[in-house]
Amino acid sequence: MTDEHFEAQFPDTAREREIGEIIAYVKDGSSCQLIGLPGVSRSTVLGFLSYNGKIRHKHLGAAQKNIHFVDVDFSEIRHRSLFDVMKFLFLNLTESLRERGLQEENKVVGDKFREHLSFNDELVLFQGFKEAIDYLALEKQVITVFLFNRFEEYVPTVTSEFFSNLRILRNRAKYRFAIVFSLNRPLENLLEPTLLADYYEFVAGHAVYVSLHDEVFSRHRLAFIEKVTGRKISSERLQKILSLTGGHGKLTKLAVESLITQAHEPVAVAEYLLTQKTIKAAMNEIWQSLLPAEQASLIEGEYDDPEVSEYLHHVGLIKNNIIQIPLLTQFVENEYKSGGAIGQKIIFDSNTNTIRRGTLVLSDQLTSSEFRLLAYLLQHQDRVIEREELINIVWSGVKSTAGITDQAVDQLIFRVRRKVEEDANHPVHVHTIKGRGFKFTP
Repeated sequence: MTDEHFEAQFPDTAREREIGEIIAYVKDGSSCQLIGLPGVSRSTVLGFLSYNGKIRHKHLGAAQKNIHFVDVDFSEIRHRSLFDVMKFLFLNLTESLRERGLQEENKVVGDKFREHLSFNDELVLFQGFKEAIDYLALEKQVITVFLFNRFEEYVPTVTSEFFSNLRILRNRAKYRFAIVFSLNRPLENLLEPTLLADYYEFVAGHAVYVSLHDEVFSRHRLAFIEKVTGRKISSERLQKILSLTGGHGKLTKLAVESLITQAHEPVAVAEYLLTQKTIKAAMNEIWQSLLPAEQASLIEGEYDDPEVSEYLHHVGLIKNNIIQIPLLTQFVENEYKSGGAIGQKIIFDSNTNTIRRGTLVLSDQLTSSEFRLLAYLLQHQDRVIEREELINIVWSGVKSTAGITDQAVDQLIFRVRRKVEEDANHPVHVHTIKGRGFKFTP
């Protein structure tokens, strides 16, 4: 790979734990998930694998020659068809081989891409993709690792066929094919089981959580800011910033950039930082990535739900039931303690085709099935919707709904509750009316 990318400049000890865990899964022939809050630099971690030769050599040694990483930004194809997605993956594979200087591999895979794309047919294109993976895995003995960056943005429109295609590719290449899904929470919690079923065994439970703070990473980024601005920040001021941000990558960077230009440190640093629009936006991004139950727990300071507590601990937002970003605590106190999104009505906006609670876009967390279910309930508030009616709406694209069980409906209802209720076990919005169906109360 070239050294033109920002990620290539970091020392080989940056994000050492996270990279080590990812590599362990890849070498074992497994896929995995890179999980973290917004702003903890998940994209940069993936960039290390693609563009930082020092880091690859540290973790892989000579074996790095036989492992090829392909960085794919799913934010660019978030609402695209499966054909477009497969075309995008195929194109990124071709371009990544060129960037790495693998001329022979680039020519063979590129020729296959252009030949099969010319038919403008999904099945023909996928056949070419399979041939490309076969060539790399069987003939060149290369492990191809796709890095699915910002995959959470594609989750609302992902289909079971997408994961079926991944399974086909993996079955052909065996241990020479892997995916690293970059997300804000595990796939098992985002998707209904039927969607993930074909790839479940290769990725479920394989989670690498990105910590809020990495000292080597922060030190290098600080040096870069100082170089660009031509200013230095004192160790005392830096420690003050870290104590407020918990070392969270994006918040720390924004706070340093804001304070490094100030001749004198503000008397009340936290209050000053909370007036900065970029910092408020970054904290709001964290807040809106959380589910209502998680937001409620942070506001109330109570973590009785094991699933809520486990996630918040894993991503580093709480430790020993204490929020690890003091600045976020004050932000929530100012913006949401008196109401905010919590307690506001859930609404369906037909103009934007989104479901919201205050400023929180709930539909960003929903799969297509969950969205159809909740949207229909919202459009028929306070009316009991029978199971059969709901099945016909949610599974409208299925040829026959005869095999859809009551258990499948109940599981879908519970998944929606986990994403919109403050307490899924004691719902106040999505009610089960025994013997009749379901009802939504706004």
